[in-house]
Amino acid sequence: MTNQGLPETGVEIRLASRPNGFPVRENFEIAEAPVPAPGEGEILVRNEVMSVDPAMRGRMNDVQSYVPPFQLGKALDGGAVGEVIASNSPRFQVGQHVLHGLGWREYATLDAERAAPVDPDAAPLNAYLGVLGMPGMTAYVGLFEIAKFREGDTVFVSGAAGAVGSLVGQLAKQNGAAKVIGSAGSAEKVRYLTEELGFDAAFNYKDGPVAEQLAQAAPDGIDVYFDNVGGDHLEAAIDQLNDFGRIAACGAISVYNDTDPTPGPRNMFQIVKKRLNIRGFIVIDHVDLRERFQTDVAPLVRDGRLRYTETVVEGLRNAPDAFFGLLRGENTGKMLVTV
Repeated sequence: MTNQGLPETGVEIRLASRPNGFPVRENFEIAEAPVPAPGEGEILVRNEVMSVDPAMRGRMNDVQSYVPPFQLGKALDGGAVGEVIASNSPRFQVGQHVLHGLGWREYATLDAERAAPVDPDAAPLNAYLGVLGMPGMTAYVGLFEIAKFREGDTVFVSGAAGAVGSLVGQLAKQNGAAKVIGSAGSAEKVRYLTEELGFDAAFNYKDGPVAEQLAQAAPDGIDVYFDNVGGDHLEAAIDQLNDFGRIAACGAISVYNDTDPTPGPRNMFQIVKKRLNIRGFIVIDHVDLRERFQTDVAPLVRDGRLRYTETVVEGLRNAPDAFFGLLRGENTGKMLVTV
């Protein structure tokens, strides 16, 4: 510790090498790094909880995308919430809690403009990384802005027990969906969707062909598909969509670790025949909707009408294991790591 009582060093997790296929422990390095004192306009945050997200897998590849790839030998980053322990900015005082983008480390020194205040009395800190954070807003934007959900729609959500999918289904139900169907990877997750979250139907995609199970769950077709998985789920949804159906393409976790190009859906002409609308989206393009999202969703969380589950892994050094578990689908709801 310095004379001012601030840390001199802290643990951080770096990308040691780029994964080839599914990531392994050797792709990560746990290191002790100097903690810079905050300069003008900066704050120093002691991280308390951080997020691991499927999109982080793409950033481990050295390819151009909507965000820069992680750099070898450098700490990874991602959503985190922590306490301000030193401030060189009038925006924040010591003791405040903030949401920011420098996870995967014990301490984060950053420009105060890149942090947002959060209120631990209004909601648990974890919620600002899940239901009230990026996953919640992704669900909200994808369903209402991208898929143009309408009352009376039948909605299919893949990866429905995850942080985003579980919220999509609930928001659709609460806004008048005729039927909400989800897919998940275990019998326990299927039970969670139908018995706890109020999905009308759900199936385990490991139990048989997705196309057959979706057709059985939605004999009259679907109007909206919220895609978190891609692959056979997307092909099945295209077959089952009604005319003028809409697809919000959020992710494709089924192919994130593929080393060879994955064949596309074999039924692409259905897009023309049915006049389908497929739109990919990234939530960072829709910051203008953040206030509307908070206004609409925060009361639902506060009143217990929007339920959410978290899978929490203890300890920063175990963050790589939490990430592996996320990619294997071992989480129910949001996957978080306490620092």
